[in-house]
Amino acid sequence: MTKSSTRAKKYAALLRGINVGGKKKVPMAELRSVLEGLGHGDVQTYLQSGNAVFSSTGQDPAALARELEAAIEDHFGFPVKCLVVDGPYLRAVADACPFPAAELEGRQLHATFFSEPPGPERFAALDPAAYHPEDYRLGDRVLYLYAPDGLGRSELGAALHKPAVLKGIDATTRNWNTVLKLVELTRD
Repeated sequence: MTKSSTRAKKYAALLRGINVGGKKKVPMAELRSVLEGLGHGDVQTYLQSGNAVFSSTGQDPAALARELEAAIEDHFGFPVKCLVVDGPYLRAVADACPFPAAELEGRQLHATFFSEPPGPERFAALDPAAYHPEDYRLGDRVLYLYAPDGLGRSELGAALHKPAVLKGIDATTRNWNTVLKLVELTRD
């Protein structure tokens, strides 16, 4: 099958660490232009925190992420880590949530997306009982975090995101409202 006959898929690009505290400013209109310049269609952004949805005939999310990282660095002059996931994967993440998402506020539930499966050994030193009622579960390249007082006050969230735990792996977190919106935006 040639590239021109390959059906476009919808993807979400999750940019890490932009527009926080006045650093790494990436205006969403410019991000849309960067994605369109790469030949992607149906480009939309959601919020100012680095969520973009696009369609592409590219079939490798990791290659799409590397391409976007290079284009962002070229356009803005600084590096930004990006994770790209497709719509079916986002739906699977939402469907596999081990917590009662429908009963919780969006700020209480978060998904941390990883560039590769993190493996439970990374988290073996953490005693979840020490953080009760906060809790977490690992999924496929995702960690689900229940933080009843929100991520900003979550001691478990801070422990899970320590550089020693995440060494050598790219990760970015979204609240559940954002996850659900990205599921909606990536539907075919």
